[in-house]
Amino acid sequence: METQLVLPKYSKTVVLKFVFGQSDGGVRFIGQRVVVGGWVKSSRAVSKDPVTAAPDAGVHKDVTCVEILQSRFPFFRSILKVLGGAGQQIRDKLDTDLPMPPQLTGAILQVSDGSCVANLQVVVDSSLAPPVRIMPIGTCILAEGILQQPSTQGKQIIELKAEKILHIGTVDQDRYPLSKRRLPMANLRDSAHFRQRTTTVASVMRIRSALTQATHTFFQENGFLFVQVPIITSTDCEGASENFQVTTLSGKGKIENQSTADDAGGVELEVMKVSIEEKTKQVEELKRTDSNKEALAAAIQDLKKTTELVSQLEAKEKAKSGKPTSSGNKDKVSEDFFSCQTFLTVSGCLHLESYACALGKVYSFGPRFRANKIESRKSLSEAWMVELQMAFSEIEDAVDCADDFLKFICKWILENSTEDLKFLSKRIDNTIVDRLQLIATGVVEYISYTEAIEFLNEVTEKQFETKVEWGVSLSEEHESYLADEIYKKPVIMYNHPKEIKPFYTRLNDDEKTVAAFDVIVPKVGTLIRGSQNEERFNVLSTRITEMGLAKEQYEWYLDLRRHGTAKCSGFTFLFDSLVLYATGLDDVRDAVPFPRSFGKANN
Repeated sequence: METQLVLPKYSKTVVLKFVFGQSDGGVRFIGQRVVVGGWVKSSRAVSKDPVTAAPDAGVHKDVTCVEILQSRFPFFRSILKVLGGAGQQIRDKLDTDLPMPPQLTGAILQVSDGSCVANLQVVVDSSLAPPVRIMPIGTCILAEGILQQPSTQGKQIIELKAEKILHIGTVDQDRYPLSKRRLPMANLRDSAHFRQRTTTVASVMRIRSALTQATHTFFQENGFLFVQVPIITSTDCEGASENFQVTTLSGKGKIENQSTADDAGGVELEVMKVSIEEKTKQVEELKRTDSNKEALAAAIQDLKKTTELVSQLEAKEKAKSGKPTSSGNKDKVSEDFFSCQTFLTVSGCLHLESYACALGKVYSFGPRFRANKIESRKSLSEAWMVELQMAFSEIEDAVDCADDFLKFICKWILENSTEDLKFLSKRIDNTIVDRLQLIATGVVEYISYTEAIEFLNEVTEKQFETKVEWGVSLSEEHESYLADEIYKKPVIMYNHPKEIKPFYTRLNDDEKTVAAFDVIVPKVGTLIRGSQNEERFNVLSTRITEMGLAKEQYEWYLDLRRHGTAKCSGFTFLFDSLVLYATGLDDVRDAVPFPRSFGKANN
């Protein structure tokens, strides 16, 4: 009995993934009429010797020698355009003097609809469309025809013999960035609106989609509720982040920054002075740890700007001669859209915890923003993160959940993205599958932060660029050494110094470390950061003061401790980093549809 092709909802075109996904590669559908839509990945002309060709052989007679040269050699077409009238004379002479080229009877196109790695071979007779019009890479074509056995030898199992061309979306070969084949990934970043048409980026995005589906599936199956946390917030959720400020006054001559000399409120001034102390410590730490020059230079410049700003604030406060220092700030803020300073969120954990204290287990999935001006292959200004919070849980529960979650999504990709993984293994990294299996079936290594520092200090066979010292965050090279060289598997590092973790992380009994953990995996480094949250009001309030944070900004969060507090734990999962891990890519800008990084927001 003949198997009928099932059309997808909302479209009259067949999906190539369904066709090629059959056990026989789609042979069962031979003889059926279908409509296929997609983009030309490659093509070749079918020609016939004009001497032997019959007058009525279905040859498209408008195709000239010059047209063939122009279609196959864009450089030749550009020369003719520059020459103008002289170019027309060259055209005429070439068409007159050169021997008649083989007449094109049609074209064989390799067409992709983006649903899978495989392309469908489409045979188009010149009577349906001029070959020079449909052959360029990137051309969009919608064709109706009959599926048949291949008319030429090759890898194809089936092909489409077109009987109607329903649509042609031509390309300007001089301007289309993908006219050349196999462009480097770095070059494709400048064409983020087109690069998904390449086989490599398309595979990466399908895997990204599968990881998204796996994420929601895991949490939904384990009793979590999905909560949308705000992107615009008045709270610095981590207390020491570089934030993007949200304002409607920028460019209108009304305000340059909410923290300028016009904001001479006493509270603001004190906060800025505390900020100088923190930034000074940061600079000293970077000097002490022999950090990279770019990070140190950026920190020094930031400290300089903050110091200048405080001087302006102090001068403005003196000039007001006893007038209320807070009124100027309030008046200026009242002109803006919101009544207080607002930022793009760096984390949704605090807002999510408020819902955990009512709904139990909750998670969120969305973009988070950091205005860091240091370029990195592993971080972006706009990064997608998965965050979760669980009421009535402690750090051990969060660690177990993180381990189960990683195993689940890696197993999901191995089972549901086989063809894309196979292609990327050949094109980018042949260890992709092994790495995913390492997490899906392997056992993690547990090590405390202190043990990690002691171990790294004993290393003699490798010279680290950054000094290893207790109380300082491990650098990428330290994490890589632990996960890639020593343990060769995922590492969970716990009990970090309180100075390097957010203020809300629960203080341990030693009062030096906090109940926090990082999941470090080979190739990409830290993939998950988690903790048990501080449920004790007095301890949390003290931590806010110790870190020099404006307490009024966190009063709503302290309210959770004043009224019906519960022990909560959770973690933040760096989604973009997992895409790197699963695809073998080296730069996160290639793993995100439209990457945003320092100085780059082109689309």
